[in-house]
Amino acid sequence: QVQLVESGGGSVQAGGSLRLSCETSGFTFGAFCLGWFRQAPGKEREGIAISNNAGVTTAYADSVKGRFTISRDAAKKMLYLQMNSLNPEDTGMYFCARARSSWACSVLSIASTFDYKGQGTQVTVAS
Repeated sequence: QVQLVESGGGSVQAGGSLRLSCETSGFTFGAFCLGWFRQAPGKEREGIAISNNAGVTTAYADSVKGRFTISRDAAKKMLYLQMNSLNPEDTGMYFCARARSSWACSVLSIASTFDYKGQGTQVTVAS
């Protein structure tokens, strides 16, 4: 069965860095667009980064552009999110997700058009 398992969250001070990992299984890794979205308490889900099936095309939300980097390792079937210059507004639960289809491979829609997601990993940034 399809599984996505996030890890790497934690608590950091503002300005710090974290690297999130998403271990995937149960599907052909190179056939799907993958991405990350987050949700803070009381706020809507926010798509933050996507990587197309080949890993050639990436896109980011304006709120994280220049600070976060999405990458994927096809051999390990892993998705990563390197997060630098973290600030308290980045606090939330972070989820990796598989886009339902190629048309759903968009940072604007990944948070609502995924067909599978992980359980999430918490990121807390203190000021």
